[in-house]
Amino acid sequence: MVHKSHLLKLLIIAILLVALAGCAQQAPAPTQAPAATQPPAQEKPTEAPKEVATEAPKAEEKEPVTITVWSWRSEDEDAYNEIFDVYEAANPGVTVEFVTFVNTDYNNILATGLTGEGGPDVAQLRAYGGLQPLIEAGQLVPLDGKVETLSNFTPAILKGATGIKDGRIYGVPFGIQAVAAFYNKGVFDKLGLSEPETWDDFINILETLQKEGYIPLAAPAKDTWMLPIIHDAVGAPRYGGPEFEKKVLAGETDFTDPNYVASIQVVKDLQPYMPPDVVGVGYQDSRTLFLTERAGIFIGGSFEVGYWRNEGPELELGIFRVPPPPDSLTGPLVPGWMDGSYGVNAQSDAKEEAIKLVEWMGTPEFGQMFTEKIKQLSPLPEAKPTDPLLSEFATMYAETPASYLHLVNFRYGDPSGSTLLGNGIQKMLLGEMTAEEVAQSVQEGVSQWFKPGQ
Repeated sequence: MVHKSHLLKLLIIAILLVALAGCAQQAPAPTQAPAATQPPAQEKPTEAPKEVATEAPKAEEKEPVTITVWSWRSEDEDAYNEIFDVYEAANPGVTVEFVTFVNTDYNNILATGLTGEGGPDVAQLRAYGGLQPLIEAGQLVPLDGKVETLSNFTPAILKGATGIKDGRIYGVPFGIQAVAAFYNKGVFDKLGLSEPETWDDFINILETLQKEGYIPLAAPAKDTWMLPIIHDAVGAPRYGGPEFEKKVLAGETDFTDPNYVASIQVVKDLQPYMPPDVVGVGYQDSRTLFLTERAGIFIGGSFEVGYWRNEGPELELGIFRVPPPPDSLTGPLVPGWMDGSYGVNAQSDAKEEAIKLVEWMGTPEFGQMFTEKIKQLSPLPEAKPTDPLLSEFATMYAETPASYLHLVNFRYGDPSGSTLLGNGIQKMLLGEMTAEEVAQSVQEGVSQWFKPGQ
């Protein structure tokens, strides 16, 4: 029999055990209480918008982009890189990569590059007829309505970047070229010669140079693309320049016109003053003859200025209009043309950035850098050449302008007028064709595609 006092002890122990058990069950509560007051599930939704709001601008920042620009002017690479450095500084995150190709290969390379991946974002484009195949293939972005700086150019300049069928503008013009005769002032001073005022003066200079052992005219006839340049420089006044241009485009005359034939004959008449075996003399050969002072005169374009400055900085050079030959229909002329433009690849992955870049290339800022660094004439009136030769070119072209006839008007079909005339003059210099036959071949060739008045 259990004693009552023992039972009481057992009861007290049991009560204590129950109390301790209750305390043990409540003990975790203090460690859970902070968790209960933390609001991860409730406050995260209110904190999340704050984080998005503060980081949203970073999410909207544009990714770095590289704009690839293709060109046929490898000699201008350093200058263009300096120009694009200015653009990159004003447009953080944008890199402009200037890629050049051999001039004579460029047309085919560009046509292929615009068809798929690996092509340029921005392309240097030929002018007038040279642009049309790319337009017809749908490879370029029309820029009218997208590029405000196109309004900085005259309609005559924009013609060279305009589709002949749709009238849309596909490029931002970058340069003007003009044609005249370069001469070595040191040689002229040595021989007591001055710039010619008349055709007789010009012939006297050529004869004096020849008598003194110089090649009077550093003309190339191997590279036929130079021959129409020489022809227009010496013959444009003879065939009538701008007035003939209007008439031939309207169908009021054609290239068999006696005055046009006579202008071709002028080139033949100057052959005795050209290098011996002139048909074997290439373009670079002729420039070397002039740079090394073996020739006194080089007939060419304003695009030569940069080359002369780089390769013959010690030479003191001048330029003059070739005086009108006998029986000319006008006074002296300076033929010229819009040299090309920059357009946007229709398949570019960076069209917005590319359009922004070419729009900048239509500003006076770009134009001034272009004429100073690349030594060419800008079509922007605000861009003033600082090089004395370029400045003189600009003045002469403004005073007595004419179109470089075939490049401006007769490269819209095949065969082009330029090709026909260049090949024909080369054969004339070889004695294989007469001036009349050259003119006839030009007329027959362009009439296959050219329709007057259209």
